[in-house]
Amino acid sequence: MSVSRLDACFQRLREQQRKALIPFITAGDPSLEATVPVMHALVDAGADVIELGVPFSDPMADGPTIQRSSERALARGAGSRYVLQAVAQFRERDVQTPVVLMGYLNPVEIHGYAAFAKAAVAAGVDGVLLVDLPPEEAGEALQAFDAAGLALVLLASPTTSEVRADKLLALARGYLYYVSFAGVTGASERLDSDAASARLQALRARASVPVVAGFGIKDADSAAAMARQADGVVVGSALVAALAEAGSAEEAAQRARTFLVPLRQALDA
Repeated sequence: MSVSRLDACFQRLREQQRKALIPFITAGDPSLEATVPVMHALVDAGADVIELGVPFSDPMADGPTIQRSSERALARGAGSRYVLQAVAQFRERDVQTPVVLMGYLNPVEIHGYAAFAKAAVAAGVDGVLLVDLPPEEAGEALQAFDAAGLALVLLASPTTSEVRADKLLALARGYLYYVSFAGVTGASERLDSDAASARLQALRARASVPVVAGFGIKDADSAAAMARQADGVVVGSALVAALAEAGSAEEAAQRARTFLVPLRQALDA
């Protein structure tokens, strides 16, 4: 079986003793035309993996910044088909950088797990993170995704019990996403990097996949602080906010580079 893009990426980072920088953007925001140029700009600025948000009408894990970006994208027609088309277009120039779709269960269930996984892999998607799919109910999705070669990325949080953590670690593919605090995306004032670091250390000691931290990471300092005990960090709301007012695809791409370069420098320092 060939090594997946995600596994190859994290293996390369381990060998280089570097931490993964994983930016999140909402597909279709700040415009339909900006998504692919922004993805390329993020890679140019040092992104290792891209999390591409699939716009959804009721994103209950997200704070107001990503909620509003999702609403704007849906109003422009950024449905699942558009998201997969964007990934396929990105793959025309970039066949190496892993792309993980982050979203909710409903759009996937509408297609059916097997059909969605097949279409996603054909477009060049490497993994899917479904916020509202608990591990206890993930069996059917996991089976279909494994068969297609699509990683099901799972979430752990500060409220995850040790028993449940063991279940997550047994099922995790690609990487495990650790939610740094109990709350919605973007609430950076709630980030306690010391408490999160202790939990990250414990999870990484038992995990067979990399463990990355997200939620509340907004700048170079918070990224560096969280990366000390994680294999990488995810930055979302602050980047989405930085892109929101871009007037063109070119401006959005430039804003993406300007935002991400200091985070890359902080992680590599």
